[in-house]
Amino acid sequence: MNYLVHSYLSFSEEQIAGQFLQDFIRNSERSFFSEGIQQGIVLHRAIDTFTDQHPEIHLAKKLFSPLVRLYAGAFVDVAFDYFLANTLDESSLKTHSQRVYQAFRNYESVFPEMGKKVLRKMAEDDWLFNYRYLWGINFSMKNVLNKARYLDKDLPVFEVFLAHQSELKSHFDVFFPELEQHILQWHQALKLS
Repeated sequence: MNYLVHSYLSFSEEQIAGQFLQDFIRNSERSFFSEGIQQGIVLHRAIDTFTDQHPEIHLAKKLFSPLVRLYAGAFVDVAFDYFLANTLDESSLKTHSQRVYQAFRNYESVFPEMGKKVLRKMAEDDWLFNYRYLWGINFSMKNVLNKARYLDKDLPVFEVFLAHQSELKSHFDVFFPELEQHILQWHQALKLS
């Protein structure tokens, strides 16, 4: 999951919590949560669906696919968090990051233990802010490799990112404004319903 993109496209603390909760619950459990958290879960899926169908994402995945095959999307996600982090000025990124961590604290009770551990670690190490740095992205890519069942932990994924950074940025520059527009329309439709 591209944590920064998902959190950045949330409209409330409850939606932030719901977006992150999505990865830790079954679909059948969704109705147990407040309306705002359910909106975050649906928003997470809306972002993923739009992303998975976008031609720029397909092109970006091709840069990682020869090395990591089906995991290419996870590495595109991390790369795009880097580009978003560097689109925002430092102060705005810091403010956003702290808002997200506060949302985690405010809604910690809705997360299962595994989710709480991940979110605490994210806040302690300030993942969202540190996505603006190459070392932060390198760390995140190593994290994805360590969690991937069928990938060699020493694959040079970060080197692929560096070699294709400008091309990946071009894909991001086309994709992200379209995603933002799509999610704004989603939000407007939600308010009208």
